[in-house]
Amino acid sequence: MLTKKGKYGLKALVHLARLPVGQLAFVADIATGNNIPKKFLDAILGELRNAGFVQSRKGKEGGYRLARPADEIKIGHVVRVLDGPLAPIPCASRTRYSRCEDCNEATCQVRHLMLEVRQAIAEVLDQRSLAEMRDIASDDDLSAALKIQA
Repeated sequence: MLTKKGKYGLKALVHLARLPVGQLAFVADIATGNNIPKKFLDAILGELRNAGFVQSRKGKEGGYRLARPADEIKIGHVVRVLDGPLAPIPCASRTRYSRCEDCNEATCQVRHLMLEVRQAIAEVLDQRSLAEMRDIASDDDLSAALKIQA
């Protein structure tokens, strides 16, 4: 399950992806615009900076911006950085595998199903970029606006 940290991190990145290239956003503006507690967002943006997703500048003219183009940032990578493995159980994880003590991995039906779940999640998140996620939100906004006008 995606944690609040993961959800807020993705919302913040979408916010930054909507800005003109090179423009900075203040943490307070990102927090207010996305209903994210500012203190929590500060910590999340620090992790995203350390992982190379965002850049920051201090001072009066400071703020955050994407460190690279939105179409180069894969959602699966962001989720793994903020929330850890995509697998629902440790024995199905590729990056943080941990053997279960209570079952035989070769015959455990739960593990085999969770391996499929992990693969399905990875296929979606690893193929989607931040730009695609941003554009989905924009398409939804446009659809809603068109329905209101009709």
